[in-house]
Amino acid sequence: MIFIERIGGVACIELNAPPVNALGLKMRKALSAAIQELDADDQIQSIVLRSALPLFCGGADIAEFRTGAVWDKPDLPDLCLTVEACRIPVIAAIAGPAMGGALEIALACDHRVATPDALMGLPEIKLGLLPGAGGTQRLPRIAGLEAATRMILSGDPVSGEFALSCGVVDKLFENDQDFHKRVVDFATEIARLEAPKRICADMQVTHPDPKGFLAEFRRGIEAKTRNLVAPQRCLTSIQAACELPLTAGLAQEKAGFAELLDTLQSRAGRHLFFAERECTKVPGVTRTDRPRDIASVAVIGAGTMGRGIAIAFLQAGYPVTLLETTQGALDQGLDQISQHFQRAVDKGRLSADRAQIFSSNASGALNYADLSDADLIIEAAFENMDVKRQIFENLDRHAKQGAILASNTSTLDIDEIAAVTSRPEDVIGLHFFSPANIMRLLEVVRGAKTAADVIATAIKTAKKIRKLPVTVGVCYGFVGNRMLEPYFREGSRLLLEGATPKQVDDVLENFGMAMGIHAMADLAGVDVGARVRQERRDEIAHDPAYQAVQDRLFELGRLGQKTGRGSYLYEGRTRAEDPEITQISAALAEEHGVARRDINDQEILERCLYPLINEGFLILEKGIATRPGDCDLIWANGYGFPNWRGGPMHYADEIGLAHVLNRMNHYRQSLGAYGEMWFTPARLLTELVSSGVTLAEHFDAKKENS
Repeated sequence: MIFIERIGGVACIELNAPPVNALGLKMRKALSAAIQELDADDQIQSIVLRSALPLFCGGADIAEFRTGAVWDKPDLPDLCLTVEACRIPVIAAIAGPAMGGALEIALACDHRVATPDALMGLPEIKLGLLPGAGGTQRLPRIAGLEAATRMILSGDPVSGEFALSCGVVDKLFENDQDFHKRVVDFATEIARLEAPKRICADMQVTHPDPKGFLAEFRRGIEAKTRNLVAPQRCLTSIQAACELPLTAGLAQEKAGFAELLDTLQSRAGRHLFFAERECTKVPGVTRTDRPRDIASVAVIGAGTMGRGIAIAFLQAGYPVTLLETTQGALDQGLDQISQHFQRAVDKGRLSADRAQIFSSNASGALNYADLSDADLIIEAAFENMDVKRQIFENLDRHAKQGAILASNTSTLDIDEIAAVTSRPEDVIGLHFFSPANIMRLLEVVRGAKTAADVIATAIKTAKKIRKLPVTVGVCYGFVGNRMLEPYFREGSRLLLEGATPKQVDDVLENFGMAMGIHAMADLAGVDVGARVRQERRDEIAHDPAYQAVQDRLFELGRLGQKTGRGSYLYEGRTRAEDPEITQISAALAEEHGVARRDINDQEILERCLYPLINEGFLILEKGIATRPGDCDLIWANGYGFPNWRGGPMHYADEIGLAHVLNRMNHYRQSLGAYGEMWFTPARLLTELVSSGVTLAEHFDAKKENS
C-alpha cells in the first residue's frame, strides 16, 4: 500500500494501492503512521509524498460515505493535520490526477511540485458536498480567493500550468523518467536552505474586498445553482476562510460537510457517481472479450447529427470519412465541420494548428465502396426503417469483415436492421444525443445477436471520445426515449384537458428539469416527433387523441423554433406564449370528447413524472436496462433530469414507492377510460411496495445473489 525509500536526508513515501490510491481507512492509517515515524527520525530532513501509479491519488474512498467509515480515525481532516504538523518540510509530488482529498493532503504540505499535465481539483460539489478536509480553508490562502472560489464552485480540475500560475504548486517538472529524481533534488534543496515551515495557519486570504467579491459571485451563479444547497454552503465556508483563523474555519468546514452528507442532493450525487462506475459492467461481457482495434471511422449522413458524430471522433484523433448521396450535400457537410473548428479557434478554445489537423482528418465519399477500410461505420441517416435497411444492405456488401456496423437510431429495432445483413453479430446501436459532439450520453444498444467484443469495443471507443456509454436492450425507444414517451404523452394530453404549454413547462422547470416538455419538442422539431409516430401508428391506434395537439401543429407547419412557431412563438430562441394554442387545444378536446377543466401544478407534475417512472419499472422488469442507475444516468445526462435529484428511479425511492403506486392508481381511477389505458402500475413497482423494499435494495440483493 505504501513504500518508504530513504535517499540521503529525504524520505519518499510512495503510494501504491491500485487502481487509484483511494484514501480509505487502511491507507489513512498507513500514511499517518509513516509520517509520524519519519517525523521522529532525526536523520530525515524532508519528506516527499509521491505515487507509483500513473496518478497521484483519486481522493477519498467514496464507498465509505455509505458505511460511515469516512469518520473513522484518522479521518481525512486528521491526516491533513498530521501532515501539516510535521516538524520537517513535506513536499507533494503530483503527476497525473490529484482529486478531492488528494489535493487537500497536498495543500496541507509545505510545498507542491507537479507535471505540466497534472490535474488538480476539488470535485466534491458535484456530489452535493463541500471539500471537507481543508479545501475551502487552505486553497483560498494558497491560491488566492478568486482562483480558489472558481475551482471549488466548478469542481473542475486545473492543469499543472494553471496551478503554477496561481501558486497552488511551486515548481513544474516534466513528466518523464527523471521526475522523481528532480523532486528529491528539490526536497534536498528545501532542507538545505532551512526555510521556515509554510503552514496555512500562518497565512491569510489576501483580497481587497472579499465580501464584495463573494457577494458578486453569489449573484453570478444564482440562476445556474437555483435549488442547490452545496454551492451556497461552499461560499459560506470560503467566507469563513477570509474571516476566521484556520482552526475555526476547519471546524466550520467539517460541520458543513457533515450537514451536506445527509442531504437528498448529496445522496443523489453519490448515487450517480456509483452508477457511472457500474454502467460499464455489462452482463455477458467479460475481460476476455477483447475490444477490436478502431483506427478509422466512417459516418453515413452529413446532416446535423452526422456532423456532430464526426466532430466527436475527429476531436479524439480519429480519421473520419463522411458519406453522402450528393456532392453538394457532402461539400456542405465538410465545410460546416471546418467552420465548427474555426469558430473554436476564434473563441480561443482551440489552437489553429489543432483545428487544421482535425479538419484535415475529415474526408468525403459518395460510394459505399469507399468505406471498405473503415473499422467502425456509423449510420446517421433519416429515422425510417426502410432507409436504415437499405443502408445496412449496402454496408453488408462493401464493409470489410470485422468492421462494426452501427446505427444511430433513437427508436427503431436494431434486430430488424441487423437482420438484413449476413453479420448481425457485428451490428450495434450507438444512439448519440444532439448535439452529438457536446452531449455526453451514448446509449449502446445491444441487439439479440450483437457479439460481446463488439459491445466491449463500443464502450472503450465511447470513453475515448469522452462519452458516457450506457448499454441497453432493444425495444421501442430503448431506455431514454421509451421513458420519454409517457412523459411527453402526458404533457401533451394535459393541453387537451385545460393546461397551457407554459403552465406545464413552468411546473417541470421549477421541479428542476432543464427544459419543459413543450419547449423541448419545439427545440427538437415537431416534425421529428411526427415521423416517429408514423413509424408507431399501429401501436398507438387504440388512443385516437394520442398526441393530438402535436399532430395538429405538424399539419399546420408549426414545427417549432426552426419555423418560429410551435407550442410557442419565437424570436430567435426567445419564446412567448401563443393564445392560438389554447384555441387549437380546445377544438381538439371537443373533437375527441375530452372534458376541459382547471388543472393544478401538483397534478401536472405527477401526471408527467409518475408514468415516466412507471415506464422505468417496466424497462427494468424486461431487462432492457440492467440496473436502475442506468436509467438515471440516461435521464440525468440526456434529458435534463436534475442530477441533484439523482434521476427518476432514485427520485422514486426518495419520495417512496408506495406514494408513486398510490398516485398511479389514483389517476388510473380518476381519469376513466384514459386512466385505464395508460396508468396501470408496473408489476415490479407493485411487488416492491408489497414487500416494503426499495428499488435500490432490490437490485443490490440481485447483484449479491448473481
